[in-house]
Amino acid sequence: MISLLTLCPPFVILLWYTMVHADGSVLKTYEYLKQNGLEGLKNIWPMPTPTAWKIIACFGAFEAFLQLVLPGKRFEGPVSPNGNVPIYKANGLQAYAVTLITYLSLWWFGIFNPAIVYDHLGEIYSALVVGSFVFCIFLYIKGHLAPSSSDSGSSGNVIIDFYWGMELYPRIGKHFDIKVFTNCRFGMMSWAVLAVTYCIKQYELYGKVSDSMLVNTALMLVYITKFFLWESGYWCTMDIAHDRAGFYICWGCLVWVPSIYTSPGMYLVNHPVNLGTQLALSILIAGLLCIYINYDCDRQRQEFRRTNGKCTIWGKAPSKIVAQYRTTKGETKNSLLLTSGWWGLSRHFHYVPEILAAFFWTVPALFNHFLPYFYVVFLTILLFDRAKRDDDRCSSKNLTSNSSISSGMENIGRCTVTKSLTGLYLGSTESFGNSVGCMSLFTRAARADMSDSVNWHDNSCTEIGWPRGSSKPVDVALEFRGTFWLAHHHPCIYPLSYLMKTYVTC
Repeated sequence: MISLLTLCPPFVILLWYTMVHADGSVLKTYEYLKQNGLEGLKNIWPMPTPTAWKIIACFGAFEAFLQLVLPGKRFEGPVSPNGNVPIYKANGLQAYAVTLITYLSLWWFGIFNPAIVYDHLGEIYSALVVGSFVFCIFLYIKGHLAPSSSDSGSSGNVIIDFYWGMELYPRIGKHFDIKVFTNCRFGMMSWAVLAVTYCIKQYELYGKVSDSMLVNTALMLVYITKFFLWESGYWCTMDIAHDRAGFYICWGCLVWVPSIYTSPGMYLVNHPVNLGTQLALSILIAGLLCIYINYDCDRQRQEFRRTNGKCTIWGKAPSKIVAQYRTTKGETKNSLLLTSGWWGLSRHFHYVPEILAAFFWTVPALFNHFLPYFYVVFLTILLFDRAKRDDDRCSSKNLTSNSSISSGMENIGRCTVTKSLTGLYLGSTESFGNSVGCMSLFTRAARADMSDSVNWHDNSCTEIGWPRGSSKPVDVALEFRGTFWLAHHHPCIYPLSYLMKTYVTC
């Protein structure tokens, strides 16, 4: 935690210096620092200038203005741990369109040259490093003195409170949500603006825009467009609904996103690559496909939650887990978990196309230097960490015995999953009075993939199945090798693949 607080700011400056002044070579920057030490870092680090502060202030004020005044549908976020329901105005797509149209119009009509932003980029990053740190101090003080809701509190440790934040939903006044501003309207919007800026700067330098830059910029803008199209879904994710407003989220979105996330385009400004039509189109199509799959993953989950599971996924009713759990206040709540569509492949499948999309908008830089790929490496680590944190958060919930698993149109009963000396077993608390084959019951209960051989302990499945109309419990024992789904001891879904003995008792 302390290492991130101290190392992230200089890394942003070093990345900018390496991309812009050291030909993208980490080795050149290393040799310079090796020869000059801390004095070399001091010489590299640009001081914030009035021009940098003006650019930041104008952009921030413009985005805050759009966030407040543009019309948008009312959106209710998920219920917080303390029972609060945040209310948002979903106008991100409108703000995104207005921002890009305004920025390009200022350039087209000669009112403002975006290349100025690139020319002062180091000073802008330096100002953001300092200004965002001060802003996080403001959030820390506000969390102590004037929290916006009951979803606020202190861990008792100053560093932890500063890093992770005090408030879940900090606001200025009633309508200005700080995390929406830092994460969406400043961080993500600056990503789009800088992507366009790099294109314009390369055009100014070389009189044309390379196909590598066009592919990079097109994929980034499509991805960001997808984000704002889905912005209300983002408000239900870990970043907004679980992570508090501190250095980790707010400084990261105000500084890390405009610098690290845009770095492949920053590199291409001075390193134009001629890919050729065939290669450029191949990369573009592959990147667009990944972005679409990432979007469709989020769309499936959002539609599933919006309709309370009463929808179709890939043309049929979705299978799901209805997880019932108790909050820290002792309240019982339900959580629907989708196990169909993309979410039937793995529990965090949507991260796979997201990482691949980042690779495809970076690969136009080819492989002369490693640094353009730092964002891909960082994103992979970030998403692995986020997946683990999400799983840990799920496992911390107190799952009740009334959770149920259903497949398609039929609910197969209330089930719990526990561990025994013989392995995992699925125990049902209900008996079934209809005739259900043991294999089909297990398939619905555990979503098993029976593509491999099944070895029944009894030669005949019908001999250990359910007689029609009988409610007498029957034990079914089977062995199989294959990949299957089951609900673990918490309402998350785990794919397992190994030889396992499973006991189904109904």
